Amino acid sequence: MFTLSPVHRLASLTAFVALTAGAQTAPAPASTPVPNQPAPPYHSAMEGYKAFADEKPVPWAAANATVDQRGGWRAYAKEASGDGQDDRSVPAHGATHTMPAASEKKP
Repeated sequence: MFTLSPVHRLASLTAFVALTAGAQTAPAPASTPVPNQPAPPYHSAMEGYKAFADEKPVPWAAANATVDQRGGWRAYAKEASGDGQDDRSVPAHGATHTMPAASEKKP
């Protein structure tokens, strides 16, 4: 197996740095305008900017009434899930649970 000693590694690193430094070219000159060419038109990034307008909050009672009119939280969940099922057909929590009859209990 071929391994390099630290001295050889340092020598090869020095040679690599020297060769890559010599291969670099001078920086490109700044771009000069092309003669007889008009400058491109200036367009600000802020064109069409609309400042933030703080909206008056809706009273909580009115917001709750709106949610109730639209079908409550289930309507919003249905809208968010994107499926066409009616969530009202789902039984309430615990509706399918049953307790064993007293006669079925073990002593």
